[in-house]
Amino acid sequence: MVLVGRQGNRRLVVAADRAALEAGLRVGMPATKAQALVQGLVVMNAEPDADAEALERLALWALRRYAPMVAVDPPDGLVMDTMGADHLHGGEQMMLTDMVERLSQVGFSARAAMADSWGAAHAVARYVNRTVSLVTVNATCEAILPLPIAALRLPDAIVGGLRVLGFDRVGELLKQPRAPLTLRFGPELCRRLDQAAGRLSEPIEPVRPAEMVEVKRAFGEPIGAAETIARCVGKLVQALSIELETKGLGARRLDLLLYRVDNRIEAIRVGTALPVRDVKRLTRLLCDKIETVDPGFGIELIRLSAPLAEPLTPRQTISSLIEQRDTDISDLIDILGNRVGEEMLYRFTPVASDVPERSFRRVAPASAETGDAWPDHWPRPARLFAVPELIEAIALLPDHPPASFTWRGIRRRVKRADGPERVFGEWWKRDAELAAVRDYFQVEDEAGERFWIYRAGDGEDAGAGSHRWFLHGIFG
Repeated sequence: MVLVGRQGNRRLVVAADRAALEAGLRVGMPATKAQALVQGLVVMNAEPDADAEALERLALWALRRYAPMVAVDPPDGLVMDTMGADHLHGGEQMMLTDMVERLSQVGFSARAAMADSWGAAHAVARYVNRTVSLVTVNATCEAILPLPIAALRLPDAIVGGLRVLGFDRVGELLKQPRAPLTLRFGPELCRRLDQAAGRLSEPIEPVRPAEMVEVKRAFGEPIGAAETIARCVGKLVQALSIELETKGLGARRLDLLLYRVDNRIEAIRVGTALPVRDVKRLTRLLCDKIETVDPGFGIELIRLSAPLAEPLTPRQTISSLIEQRDTDISDLIDILGNRVGEEMLYRFTPVASDVPERSFRRVAPASAETGDAWPDHWPRPARLFAVPELIEAIALLPDHPPASFTWRGIRRRVKRADGPERVFGEWWKRDAELAAVRDYFQVEDEAGERFWIYRAGDGEDAGAGSHRWFLHGIFG
């Protein structure tokens, strides 16, 4: 399949799927030639306006989830300034990986790159054959040297002219004197070179959805002291909380954008586990990050917005004489999450499964209780190994616990034991588990240490398991 658009009076291929490219078609080819080369080719008209709207919606999704500054990089990209936000997602690598995986889940094929400049990230994402690329700090020039000159976001006429002169790679251009290039191709070429190399700043104008709750304050004289910034942040949070209360919302993400006089933007993003509009709590979360802000020659505008807000209904205060109030640790979760990253905080919740390693899953620390509980007829160890460890055991088959076992080179004599607890395989998931059986024992050695061990198989039928012994957990 190919998409066809008009360029003047000509109908050209503007996009092609993988099968069309493998058949020899390419972008820019006349539509009639493409149809002549491939029998049964599916030809559809391109819809650039619809593509632009879809890209805008994708930018709004990225704004709410990943970074406070997101802009559209047409025709097929997004650009973000993630400074002050990547820590919420476990770091740059984890954030980019999560971004690509989530896009893949909804049918988008994407590549992501992070660099010191917009131009370098744009080039690496499109011309380096890796799903996720990280350009280390101060290594921007080295990263773009081997890339083709088309990676510089230059008009086709300039790219064609450079190729006529024998230039093919960015590194070849960076070695040339600037004056002849500017005289022949104009200032655009050197401007793009400087932007890609990080020598010339390129501000990002972030998308701002109309429905987003936002407040701002401009200053007649630029400010720069941390105390002054903190005082203004407190006033903005108070104003934002009033707006949120009017709409019955609570903030889940807060973005603080500080516009410097040199046309650069400093950003702070904080998140909350639950919808919040408490002024003191939100102010403290933002002010904890002020030390990361570089005011430069001064800040002339501060903008505070809530890109992610959820309904928050007032709760009636419960008298301590009538009912015990539930402990609220969401404030602690917010403080830790904004310091070490939201992805680093989790808790375990039960899953309906008798197989121990499948009986739990990770959830957000403030997620609602499901009402499920672990079985209490047999106790479970405080520490469960991710992978059961093979041990050597001496036992009388089929139902007796081991008299002794050797784990990590140390032989332990069993003093007390309880079991077996028989666990069957989940046959509805895999055919291999139709006859799978485990017999678990709780054993205590002569030193008083308690272990959770099992035998793979029922001790009689060879088809039920290997009859080898494993240590799966340790009781506290």
